[in-house]
Amino acid sequence: MRTTAATLRIIVALLVVVAFMSACRSTTGRSAGRVVDDKAISAQVKAKLAGEKLSSLTRIGVTTINGVVHLDGVVDRPEDRLKAEDIARKVKGVTQVIDNIQVSTPAASPGSTK
Repeated sequence: MRTTAATLRIIVALLVVVAFMSACRSTTGRSAGRVVDDKAISAQVKAKLAGEKLSSLTRIGVTTINGVVHLDGVVDRPEDRLKAEDIARKVKGVTQVIDNIQVSTPAASPGSTK
């Protein structure tokens, strides 16, 4: 009898855990493991951007959802934009890169006319 009660408690505890985990998945659409993987991808992309020593690359925001990396921000040159996208594509686990980076336009000098 005692074994049955202990087994029943274990089964109930497992059901609670399974119900909790499935609730997490249903609210975000991603499993806990996928969220951790996405955060790791974002961290790797950010570290590689910072390692390039280009100040404009450190102004890029990185968000990853289901392996898709979203890059947002402003850079000084079109080459910097392409470099950031290339860096993100090379990170393990990245399935796609969405490039929303804007290239800043130089401010007009006071004496110039357009």
